[in-house]
Amino acid sequence: MRTKRWVVYAKAPFAGPEAVLAYLSRYTHRVAIANRRLIAFDKAGVTFQYKDYRRSGPERRQVMRLDTDEFIRRFLLHVLPRGFHRIRHYGLLASATRKANIARARELLAVSPPPDPVAPLEPPDQRPPCPCCGGRMRIIETFERWMQPRAPPRASATTKAPA
Repeated sequence: MRTKRWVVYAKAPFAGPEAVLAYLSRYTHRVAIANRRLIAFDKAGVTFQYKDYRRSGPERRQVMRLDTDEFIRRFLLHVLPRGFHRIRHYGLLASATRKANIARARELLAVSPPPDPVAPLEPPDQRPPCPCCGGRMRIIETFERWMQPRAPPRASATTKAPA
């Protein structure tokens, strides 16, 4: 592959960059089922169209009716958990191997690695200043929202201090 000469041919899109963005967004930001596949929904359930890949020809497109609960359960199977991403990156700059691949490319191109970033000597003090003296305040207790701090127990009138 190294001996083969590569020619990259790229030209401006016919309909402009907005059309390219619209085209790509259909693949990267789509939902589990498109609105056009939904045929009907009521209290009894949801009717939608699906593609049966075991069949060919006109009978490939089928219609299914599911109870509302079952439809929502199946739909939610396609919702990713928090922290997961729909768009996956492959190739040289894939996130899992990016650092190793860039290091290898630098080595093959005989380019020196970038200098290490200089760490700050001491992190800045993030504590709020005291409104009275200007010194830094220390947090000794944090209360939950809408929770009042409990006062220390009061000395009752029935208890007397020893003489």
